[in-house]
Amino acid sequence: MDFQPIERPPNAFQQSVTPEQIQAVCHRVFGPGARVSSAVELGLGMYNTTYRVTVAGRERPVVVRFAPEPERQFISEREMMRNEYATVPHLAVIAPLMPRVLAADWSHDLIGRDYLVQTLLDGVPAPDGLRNYPRPAWTAFYRRIGEIARTVHGVRGPGFGPVAGPVYDTWSRAVIASLRDIAADLESVGLDAADLRSAAALAAEHSAVLDEITEPRLLTGDLWTVNVMIADGAPEPTITGVLDFDRTLWGDPAADWPVRLAAAKQDERLAFWEAYGERDRGPAASWRSSLYEVRHLGGVRLELHRHGRTDDVRDSYARVAAKLAELA
Repeated sequence: MDFQPIERPPNAFQQSVTPEQIQAVCHRVFGPGARVSSAVELGLGMYNTTYRVTVAGRERPVVVRFAPEPERQFISEREMMRNEYATVPHLAVIAPLMPRVLAADWSHDLIGRDYLVQTLLDGVPAPDGLRNYPRPAWTAFYRRIGEIARTVHGVRGPGFGPVAGPVYDTWSRAVIASLRDIAADLESVGLDAADLRSAAALAAEHSAVLDEITEPRLLTGDLWTVNVMIADGAPEPTITGVLDFDRTLWGDPAADWPVRLAAAKQDERLAFWEAYGERDRGPAASWRSSLYEVRHLGGVRLELHRHGRTDDVRDSYARVAAKLAELA
């Protein structure tokens, strides 16, 4: 087997598996005669460990994704791969853009980690492919992102919270639980989480504002350039696939990651709103958006800590403080 892992420090969050484990997975999924000829680790993602695997006799490579070991997962990120798997039936509205799941295994009897085997999407990662186009041409890309987000947000759910649960009867309860989980995770690694605790208290105090959201909608969780594939060599950036829906939840579309990033800069991404539609800019919606930003920043702080970016972790406190001032 041509095995090409990404070399990382021994204490890195993402950990490779062994060639023997990849071969064992393919024996289970494709049969005892399946022989892996190559396994190349893909480095765009920052959570799961992902390989492009070529099995002799199969026309196309497949993607094999391994979740972190259970003991390495934060409370706020528990069993995200299982959450993604539970979301697949709800993503039928964008099925042509999605990889197909060939196998899912939560048994841990081959390796002590959840894993998924999926089809390989056509195209090149958008962060690489977009560089081949002048920036004004990127508007087509962001317009399409807006269309996809709007389509996913049209899917209605049974309650609020992660698709795989726990599901809450009100949006305020889901938001408060999320803020408290992130705070607990920050404290578990020795970081101050008083600001996230304060945000949770404000959410409880102003629960009526959150509970103006009465209809749970499907949120993508992480839809943006890093999780998008585009056609190689097309006249304009053309999306061929979207992936990694492990952070999906039922809630307020305004709390979704693509809405946050589309609003972050006044540049080509303004085309997002042409397809998605105008945002609610009323006082209640603005208050909720500030709270959602605190939640996003808390999750980002965890990610920064995980990857050793101590200066950025420190800077996150001032950004959260500014948003808390808007909520008071």
